[in-house]
Amino acid sequence: MSIYELPKELRRAATSDLTGQGAQLQKGAADLTATYRKGGRSTETMDFGAYLAVRLPATFAAVTRVLIEAREHIPDFEPSSVVDVGAGPGTASWAATELFDSIQGVDFVDNNPLFLDLALDLARQATHDGLRSARGHHKGMDADLPKGDLVIAAYALAEIPVDRAGQMARHLWNRADQVLVIVEPGTPAGYQRILAARQALIAENATIAAPCLHQAACPISGTDWCHFSVRLPRSRLHMQVKGASVPYEDERFSYLIATRSAVAHSGQRILSPVTQTKAGVGLRLCGPEGIETRIVPKREGQIFKRAKKADWGDTFT
Repeated sequence: MSIYELPKELRRAATSDLTGQGAQLQKGAADLTATYRKGGRSTETMDFGAYLAVRLPATFAAVTRVLIEAREHIPDFEPSSVVDVGAGPGTASWAATELFDSIQGVDFVDNNPLFLDLALDLARQATHDGLRSARGHHKGMDADLPKGDLVIAAYALAEIPVDRAGQMARHLWNRADQVLVIVEPGTPAGYQRILAARQALIAENATIAAPCLHQAACPISGTDWCHFSVRLPRSRLHMQVKGASVPYEDERFSYLIATRSAVAHSGQRILSPVTQTKAGVGLRLCGPEGIETRIVPKREGQIFKRAKKADWGDTFT
């Protein structure tokens, strides 16, 4: 199984009632996609069947990719509790419990009672003890939230104005005993929210673990924006609902991992798809000295081999 594929028990719980509804769910999926692309709120689109068929797998893949980065850059991190803010159907918590065996307690926070009920219903069908006994909190992100070792806000800041993203990041940071993870759509607006959150968290003395490998000001300027991509497999239902002809999908996302621990950074972040030409492997890299475009020729031996295997979003040393 691909690591970005939904766990079998989540896929079964989420889609068991959707079999045979592909055609009916297509409009809901199209509305969802349009809503996310224009930066709208998930509560504007209430087709939960379409959400489970289309957005659940994509969100799971993006959060999983980000949490793998957290595990890599904070190797001693073993959270016992996770607070899933703007939880939706609880996708981020499922990703966290897949990657961290240490998690014992799960709290879902959502201001949409229908989403919260859905998250709790899916969690009760899990084999993971922490998920099965998850607690639900019907409240907004700016409320008095439970505290946890790991706080995740996945595609949640998109539901507030950009000029409030920094304030919200500080609020979430105060609820994170060890690590705060924020994931947003990989759009210019999503990046602006991540950038505002980054600036606010650095001002609070948080250590940025990823994607930035430094604490300096973001060197990206102009119309460019920092985002990454993860490829996830499409189920037959997913393909039918999206009207797709290929068995995979690429989810674009932006993210931020902040920690209270010291992080030993090294290398540079690959900011765009790796290219291969006659001259060598092309990399666009971001590090403490800023952004550079580098061509790694074959004569560089081991470095060339690493560059050929590298992917967009990886750390390159």
